[in-house]
Amino acid sequence: MTTSVSSTAGRLAGWFGVDDPWLRPVPAVGRRDVLLAGGIGVFGLAALELVRSVGVLKGVGAPGWVQWLAVLTGAALLVGRRRWPISTAAAAALHMVVVGVTIPMVMGQVTMQVVYFVALMSGVAWARDRRWMLVVVSVIVVVMFAWLALQFAVGSAAQDYLDGLSTTERYGALAPIPAAVLLTVVINVVYFGGAVLIGQMLWRTARDRARLAEQAATITEQADALRARAVTEERLRIARELHDVVAHHVSVIGIQAAAARRVMDRDPGSAKGALAGIEGSSREAVSSMRGLLGTLRETERVPAEEADRTPQPGLSQLPVLVEACRTPGRRVELDVVEATPGAADRLGSALAHSVHRTVQEALTNVEKHSTAARVSVVVRLDDGPHGFAEVEVVDDGRPRAGTSGSGLGQLGIRERAASHRGTVEVGPRPTGGYRVRVRYPWNGSPAGPHSSSGEASTAPAAGPAATDVAVGHP
Repeated sequence: MTTSVSSTAGRLAGWFGVDDPWLRPVPAVGRRDVLLAGGIGVFGLAALELVRSVGVLKGVGAPGWVQWLAVLTGAALLVGRRRWPISTAAAAALHMVVVGVTIPMVMGQVTMQVVYFVALMSGVAWARDRRWMLVVVSVIVVVMFAWLALQFAVGSAAQDYLDGLSTTERYGALAPIPAAVLLTVVINVVYFGGAVLIGQMLWRTARDRARLAEQAATITEQADALRARAVTEERLRIARELHDVVAHHVSVIGIQAAAARRVMDRDPGSAKGALAGIEGSSREAVSSMRGLLGTLRETERVPAEEADRTPQPGLSQLPVLVEACRTPGRRVELDVVEATPGAADRLGSALAHSVHRTVQEALTNVEKHSTAARVSVVVRLDDGPHGFAEVEVVDDGRPRAGTSGSGLGQLGIRERAASHRGTVEVGPRPTGGYRVRVRYPWNGSPAGPHSSSGEASTAPAAGPAATDVAVGHP
């Protein structure tokens, strides 16, 4: 029994929000509060005089100014119904008792009943301290029904006296006086219960609206943060692309220019071919940079359907990339190994582009920083259940004296691998030379800032490794 009572009390307290951390903001007394109180006061006085004219108040002994004062003070309570909700509800209950005892005909007017109803409802709806509100409202309800119980007891005694008279008549299931008192009890249950219920519903509606507004603000803040993060990531991506494009093509142009200068006198044909290579590399570099800069310039004002649709370089451009790296003193070989025929055609465009850029950066490092005479580029493609796309660039050279890099090339390789949850191994080989090896999961979609690499425990894609600080290509 005790457990059932405590459980019911707990549910009731939870419904009233006794332990709810949300506090409803308390507004200052505003114009609408004053207008509401003034309007009800004027209407109440007008209604009172109409009732007086009908003759209903002819038995009231209180002077007219006292009746007016009762109406005006009741209406004036509504000025503070939102600013001091619990105090207003308690004052309205006291007003009801005092006026009901001294001038019951005035207390029973519709205007005064509206005043008491709104005051109690506002006390429940606007109270910040829900526990104190529940105590005060409970006291008000208990006092009111104790008053009614007293009236009911008096009514029953009067009916017992009338029942002893021979002239007593019954018109229904109950005698007239108990029926009247019982009807009063039912009306007051609906009256007070309705005020409390509507007030609590208003409070819960305000709380839910505040939470929705807070959630909307949080969503907006998160959207702004995601937008800023997306802009940052896009800038980093464009920076990587620019580095790859400029570093590769400028390196090729430098090598071809040196070759043309050496053979210009004794082999004009080779010099002509080297100059043609310079022309092609410079044209491709300018075209690529124009596209990237156009992306920066036109992102916000060019519709998506009008954006540049030029495909990003992929596996099909690898032979051209390798050919540009070949020189009379350096042999570069390309080998694409497919686990199943046609795997290269099934590789996603984003992953194929990353493979191409990885090979490009590795070859650029060879051109700028290595004395290698032989370079091997191997691309392994496995589209099975645990498939992967692996790039391995191996050379047999040593670091060229007097050259050093910024490290942005290797950083770009690692960032690309991290975006696809791949792994990276970069560094000199024990047998001589240098190796760049990157393995991408076949179905590795671009990862977010907090994504983890599938094999990061063995070779972190985005963090420094011991091979990064070894003597070799930057």
